[in-house]
Amino acid sequence: MKKINKILVGTHNLGKFKEISHLLPKKIKKISPIKLKIKAPKETGKTFLQNSVLKANYFYKKSQIISISDDSGLEVKCLNNKPGIYSARWGKKYKGFQKAMNKILFLVNKKKKSREAHFVCSLSIKFNHKKIISAVGRVKGSIANKIKGTNGFGYDAIFIPSGKKITYAQMSKKKKTKIDHRFIAYQKLKKSLKTL
Repeated sequence: MKKINKILVGTHNLGKFKEISHLLPKKIKKISPIKLKIKAPKETGKTFLQNSVLKANYFYKKSQIISISDDSGLEVKCLNNKPGIYSARWGKKYKGFQKAMNKILFLVNKKKKSREAHFVCSLSIKFNHKKIISAVGRVKGSIANKIKGTNGFGYDAIFIPSGKKITYAQMSKKKKTKIDHRFIAYQKLKKSLKTL
């Protein structure tokens, strides 16, 4: 990114902070809203895109620093694309992602239908008071028959991307970040910005 020496990575999720920071050029200083004591905004959007825009606008307004924010989650076809934009909230509702994953496995097994699922990520960068750019990345896959792997975070341990035999959580960080939904969104974002 030309003319950018620092960027606020607008998330309080340490896993997301690391993954987004890894995608950005090394020369750019990555700042956490936690260090600036900026609280997370309420996510009132109805889509991943609306929430990522909302967060990028919020963190830019609070910090006056170029901000990048993500909204992402797991959509399970037989569960009417739930948890979807409520993926993080399911984690809180069930007191942790381990229990939330077990709940999804229980519901999917009960349905005895397609295990098809998607991981979706919307990334938005807020440059100034007017300019904001967004992109959405999707990865098709399926829900594993049990929790597998200890890498990653969130629902990584139950999602098997199409064409693979292992979950995100069974992959190395390097391998996962080259094929996941966040990477796809970032690649689209780069193509839409001459400054990237």
